[in-house]
Amino acid sequence: MGRLQRTLSNVSEETGKDNGRIAVVGGSIDYPNQPAIAGMAALRTGSDHVRALVAENIYEIVATHSPNLLASYYAGERFSEDAVEQALDVCGWADALVIGPGLVDAETEAVCETIDGVDVPVVVDALAIEPALDADLSSAILTPSSSEDDPIREAYGSLETFTEETGAVITLTGDVDEIVAGGERLHNETGTSALTVAGTGDTLAGITASLLGQGMDRTAAAELGAWILGKSGELATAEYGPGVLATDVIDRVPDTIR
Repeated sequence: MGRLQRTLSNVSEETGKDNGRIAVVGGSIDYPNQPAIAGMAALRTGSDHVRALVAENIYEIVATHSPNLLASYYAGERFSEDAVEQALDVCGWADALVIGPGLVDAETEAVCETIDGVDVPVVVDALAIEPALDADLSSAILTPSSSEDDPIREAYGSLETFTEETGAVITLTGDVDEIVAGGERLHNETGTSALTVAGTGDTLAGITASLLGQGMDRTAAAELGAWILGKSGELATAEYGPGVLATDVIDRVPDTIR
């Protein structure tokens, strides 16, 4: 058994949990596949079940993406306060939540009410990051790219200050991925330039949520999630070169853990 497998097995044994269930709230007509990418990444990282909650107009796309994914939908095309109750119901079933992959034009109040209303750790990704700044983020990991962290800097001055004042953890993706927690910044040592391809941010969100759902604490999940993404990217790039896809990276996650 590899080192990462032992780490995850030890976490499960210590918490008395199975490998966890993940809820994903995301997607839109412009980005219908992002919840499925995050969900498949969570499954490949070891989660037992993933359920995506998406708008009705993209439900069929997500539900037919893979027979391994569970899917539900809310009415309308936008994540609004009308959908919060359904989101909380799904999160009551889950061990961790991902909110944000592809979630275009979500209502700020809906995002905040969902985050504030759950009792599980949350990965806040992409388009949910800015509206989530008004929520309680003390149980959250935010996964912005280097082009998505401006709202945090504008509101708090720096990522370090943000993590100190809110208790949140950040995984900042860029040329070198960085983890910011408790006012301190760490650099991830794995990765490849091919990880700029579309969908790798959703992949990171799914990997990180899976680790949270398996009982890992947030800083450790952020550090290990970035490491797994980077190493899986290295393995995929070795095989496919510059044509690597996010799905290729997801398929290498079990090899990285093994």
